[in-house]
Amino acid sequence: MPELRRSLGYLYLQETKFHRESMQTRHRPQINPTESFKRYPSAEKILLPRIWDGEKNNFWQIIQNRRSVRSYSDEPLTLTDLALLLWASQGVTAQAGPYYLRTAPSAGALYPIESYVAVDGVQNLSPGLFHFDVRGFQLERLTSEPPCKAVAKAALDQSFLAGAGVVFIWSAVLRRTMAKYGHRGLRYIFMDAGHIAQNLLLASEALRLGACPVAAFFDDEINHLLELDGEDETAVYLAAVGRKA
Repeated sequence: MPELRRSLGYLYLQETKFHRESMQTRHRPQINPTESFKRYPSAEKILLPRIWDGEKNNFWQIIQNRRSVRSYSDEPLTLTDLALLLWASQGVTAQAGPYYLRTAPSAGALYPIESYVAVDGVQNLSPGLFHFDVRGFQLERLTSEPPCKAVAKAALDQSFLAGAGVVFIWSAVLRRTMAKYGHRGLRYIFMDAGHIAQNLLLASEALRLGACPVAAFFDDEINHLLELDGEDETAVYLAAVGRKA
């Protein structure tokens, strides 16, 4: 028990607890806010299809069937598959004032999570790393080299990632949430990432694709692949998706 109480995670949870008697007087750090959306203006843009004609699947059966899948066939995903996965995980569903509401919830509608995809096996889309432009519902190309082997190496050499058609990489722009919620905001950021990942996993099952979330990776190596500074924006979660072998 003493080892637990000295751990950084335990100390963080204790220090960010809400207490009724100190709720109004507790210190909140002054963290400057930042832009609500990230874009790469000079990147090649690939518009994603918005018309979907997929089968209707029983939601309860999808939940029953969901399992982490680490073995994938060589058959590529379609661009429509990828569009559906991106929409299910972070697609815009409504607008309320300045807020673009999405398929997954976010504390304060601040949406600190950015989505990137490492593409090796998608029809009519050459390999590379891409950023998902949420408002434009399009991909922004960052590189033109097959990326999944590099992602697998950075993810503690988990080789199954190299066989995926797509690896989703989620980063957190910390200021978006912490400017409002202070230290406790970090809790909400990881919750947001979990909401998004679960949407992706259920959408993958609905499309009869295999998916597996991954939290074990060398943070700085993934950040380097995406040219993130690892401070204001840092990778927090991955998920591989491919056709089931």
